[in-house]
Amino acid sequence: MDINDDVEAMQSRTRTELGEPFIEKTWINDEEPSKEKSRGKESIAYVFISTLAVVVGSYELGSCVAYSAPVQSAISKDLELSVAEFSLFGSLLNVGAVIGAITSGHMADQCGRKGAMRISAVICSAGWVAIYFSKGALLLSIGRLFTGCGIGVLSFVLPIYIAEIASKELRGGLATLTQLMFVIGIASTLILGTVVTWQTLALTCILPCLVLLLGLLFIPESPRWLAKAGHQKEFIDALRRFRGDDADISHEAAEIQENLQSLTCMPKVGLLDLFDRRYLHVVTIGVGLMFLQQFGGVNGIGLYASEIFVSAGFTSGKLEVVAFGCIQVPMTALCAVLMDNCGRKPLLLVSATGTFVGCFLTGTSFILKSHGIGQGWVPILVLAGMLIYIGSFSIGMGAIPWVMMSEILPINVKGAAGSLVNLVNWLSAWAVSYSFNFLMQWSPSGTFYVYSGFCAVAVLYVIKVVPETKGKTLEEIQASLNSA
Repeated sequence: MDINDDVEAMQSRTRTELGEPFIEKTWINDEEPSKEKSRGKESIAYVFISTLAVVVGSYELGSCVAYSAPVQSAISKDLELSVAEFSLFGSLLNVGAVIGAITSGHMADQCGRKGAMRISAVICSAGWVAIYFSKGALLLSIGRLFTGCGIGVLSFVLPIYIAEIASKELRGGLATLTQLMFVIGIASTLILGTVVTWQTLALTCILPCLVLLLGLLFIPESPRWLAKAGHQKEFIDALRRFRGDDADISHEAAEIQENLQSLTCMPKVGLLDLFDRRYLHVVTIGVGLMFLQQFGGVNGIGLYASEIFVSAGFTSGKLEVVAFGCIQVPMTALCAVLMDNCGRKPLLLVSATGTFVGCFLTGTSFILKSHGIGQGWVPILVLAGMLIYIGSFSIGMGAIPWVMMSEILPINVKGAAGSLVNLVNWLSAWAVSYSFNFLMQWSPSGTFYVYSGFCAVAVLYVIKVVPETKGKTLEEIQASLNSA
């Protein structure tokens, strides 16, 4: 029996499990196609609602990242923290995220996508409670570490879950909603932090965790994880719910099962196995994108944007920081709209090119300032460079590496490889944010030229290494990468 016979038999078995006769459907009028179109819309709505139920976790991620910025002076005063103690408090988020990243893949494999999200939401909530009741640096730091662990897991599991429930036509746009909610979470926390106490702000940051826990009660587990875990009936039921009650899911179900059966012949994959030739290509794509995403400077530039604007000649930089933060929301929304129309690779190229232009313009502006040339234009040029940079980042490099990670990693290595890719991202984020002030003391222009160099490498990397995944099922992506 050849592979076509296997697929046909599997389709027959799947339809039998669904209680459907193994016959081809033919229509003699337009009545049934119109019903199928309506049912398609209903299934799209269900996938969209399920996505909304989990992307609140990305809002939580943004809240965690932004929390320290508006509360620094208040926490330092109320708890009598030294600069070193508050700096430790801020940096522990990335430390916790690294711990979460290391465990995220194994947790998602063993507990399921929903189980991993539940655990991370509970961990984050515990962290915020600890921060709320803090009377000194110790409990405050423990709380920050816990929130970091929680978002380290969430940042991996969320795009994986969305990619595994969405159809190939919707996957890119829906996955980009994670980045959109992330920047909305940042903006909301920054604004709210200016009008409430740091304790109250900590309580508000628990709300997304509670909403996530509630939403997880009403949505199915990832069908692909259910199939991998051997829960056949639940797999069929979940896939049916995501595709519509009367949709013919036999081909997709058979494709998923066939792909999983081929993977069961492979040995269990550990971290060192990822450097095997069969996995090295996809791991290189994921690690490379995450490395270049961060070393383009986004964490340093974003965290210290106000200081950059003050260095350029602005009085306080507050209005400029508001513009810097607000532009991310519409540009990320535009990314969500364009991703499944234009494709991942074109948006990455536009984004990486734009970040190069933004960094190069900002670096050149600081050179003009250091030589006393065009002093009146320097602040305007820096603002323009910064807005070009963050707008370009938001339209591609911000979201697409996470989307592609969820698409290109085979399900049998998503645990180990996902942990590695997630770890690289958070370690790179820590390295960039930690080194930024030292680089600026060395040379403001040199700092941005270094970042522009990484952005230029990102352009070449996308051209040479990164594949296009638009319009393909996850199984089709695996087949194309294996044949490359």
